[in-house]
Amino acid sequence: MPAPPRTLEPKDAPPEQIAAALEEFLAEHPRSALLEEGRVLFDMGSAKYSLSTEHGRCTLHLWSEERNVVRRVGGVELRHGTLRLSCHKFGQTKPQTMELVADRDRRTPSTREATRKQYLKLLERALLRRFPDWKADSLRSAMDLERSFGPAYARGALLRGTSAWAVIAVNSEETQATVDGVLTLGILWLAHCREQAGGRRLFAGLRIVVPQGMAAVTLSRMAWLSPQVAQWELYELEERSEELAQLDPADQGNLNTHMVRVPNDVVARERFAASTAYILGMLPEGMRPLVEQRVRSSTELAFLWHGLEFARVRMGLAADSFERVAEMTFGTGAYERALAEGSEATFTDMIQRVFHRRHAAGDTRDTVYRMQPERWLESVLRLNVAALEASIEPQLDARHVYAQVPAFQAGDRGMMDLLTVTRAGRLAVLELKANEDLHLALQGLDYWVRVRWHHLQPPDPASGLGEFQRHGYFPGVQLSPLPPKLYLVAPSLRIHPATDVILKHLKPEVDWMLVALDERWRREVKVVWRKKSGDL
Repeated sequence: MPAPPRTLEPKDAPPEQIAAALEEFLAEHPRSALLEEGRVLFDMGSAKYSLSTEHGRCTLHLWSEERNVVRRVGGVELRHGTLRLSCHKFGQTKPQTMELVADRDRRTPSTREATRKQYLKLLERALLRRFPDWKADSLRSAMDLERSFGPAYARGALLRGTSAWAVIAVNSEETQATVDGVLTLGILWLAHCREQAGGRRLFAGLRIVVPQGMAAVTLSRMAWLSPQVAQWELYELEERSEELAQLDPADQGNLNTHMVRVPNDVVARERFAASTAYILGMLPEGMRPLVEQRVRSSTELAFLWHGLEFARVRMGLAADSFERVAEMTFGTGAYERALAEGSEATFTDMIQRVFHRRHAAGDTRDTVYRMQPERWLESVLRLNVAALEASIEPQLDARHVYAQVPAFQAGDRGMMDLLTVTRAGRLAVLELKANEDLHLALQGLDYWVRVRWHHLQPPDPASGLGEFQRHGYFPGVQLSPLPPKLYLVAPSLRIHPATDVILKHLKPEVDWMLVALDERWRREVKVVWRKKSGDL
C-alpha cells in the first residue's frame, strides 16, 4: 500500500504537496464524499474537480449538476480514513473545515450499532405479526467474517415444529448498495442454515425483508432463482407501521435501463482530427501508438492508457456564440481541467506520471497502477477478446465488442461489462471483475437480465430489425433467438469462494460460464480454468 498523505498544517504546507495529498486520497477512494458542516456537498463518484497550485496557493474547484464550489486549501490531515481540509472561502480570513470521507455512511460506529439493535426488535415484532404461528429464532446482526456476513444484515429463522424459513433483513438507515446486496447474503445464509440444521429441520426457503421503496434490484434478481432449490419470498417493511408487504418477483415493471445508438466513428474522428493531433503530439513517443481512442458519442472522444481515461475532447458552445467548438480537458478519475494555454505543463507532467507508473511491470503498490483495475481489464479484453476464444465455447466474434450496452441508468456499479456475440450469432454478456467481489454472480445476472430484456423487444415492423440492430449494434449479424450467454470473468485468485454457492441457486435458463484468468492478465490474457452451468 502507498504511504498515506501526511498531515500538512497551513504553516508549512506547500501547495504542490497539498494537491498531491488530495489527488492521492481521491485516487484511492473514487466513491468518496465531500462533507461541509456534516452534510454531503459532493458525491465524488459523479462530481468533478480540478486543482491549481498557482500564486503560491492550492485552489480546489468542485462541480456537479447541483452546484459549483471553489475553496483555497491551506492544509490537510488524515484521520481514521477521513481527509480533513483546512479551507478558506474567497474573501474570508477565517478557515473552515471540510472532510473527504471514504465511507459515505457518516454515522458513528456506536450509532450504527444502536440502530441495528433497535431494528432487530422491530423486525421480530413485524415477523410475528405477519406469521403469528411461527417463532422468530436467534435474530442477530453480529459480524461473521468467516462466512462473509456483515453487521448490516439482520439474520435469523422462523420456526414451526420441524419446518423453518431462513430470514435476512436490512434496515432503512443502510445504503442502497447494502440493500441491493441482501440477496447474495441471503442465499449464503440459507445454505448455512440448512447445513447447520443437519436434517433436524427442513428449511423451505428464504424470506427477505427490505425497506419500503428499496426492493427493485432484489426483486429483479429473485425472479431468476431456482424454485427447485428453494422457495423465495420478498417483503418490504414500513418501519413506522411495522407492516410487511409481500412483493411478487414476476411483477418487475420497467427495467431501469436504456439503449443508446452506436456513434459514427468515422465522422467523430474527422470532427476531432485537429484536437487529436494536438493531444497525441504532447505524449511521449512510446505512448502514442498504444493510446486507445474511444468514441463515447458523436460529440465526445476519450483518450485512454490501459483503461484509464486521461484526456477527452467534447463539442461545446463558444463563449457569447452558438458556434460549436471542440473543448479539450485532461485528468484521471474525478479530476478534470481544461487543456489550454497555461495548462500544458501540468498536462505533460500528469502524462509522464501515468506513462511511467501504469504498465504491466509497474509497482503494484502504486496508486496510478492500481486505479480502476476493472477498466484496465475491460480495455485488455475489448481490444483482444480473441484471447478468450481458444479457451471457451462457444467461440466469440471479436469483430463486435461493445462496452456498457445497454446502459444502467443508476450509473457505474464499480464493474465493467462487455457485450459481444458468438460466431453462431448468440448474444454474449461478459461481466468483468479484477478484484474479489462477493456479488460477482448476481451483478452479472443484473446485466444479463437487461440484455435479455432488450433482445426480447419486438422487431421494428418496417425494417424487421430487433432493438440492438436498430441502434447500430452487430451490423450484418443474424442474431440468434436464444437468450444471452453470461460469462463471469475474473483473475483466478480474485474469485470469491462463495461464487459457486450463488451460481448453484440460479435457474437453468441462465446459461453461465465462470472464467478464471491467470493473475498476470496485464501482461497476457490466459484462461487457467472455467466452470459452466451444469458443472456444479
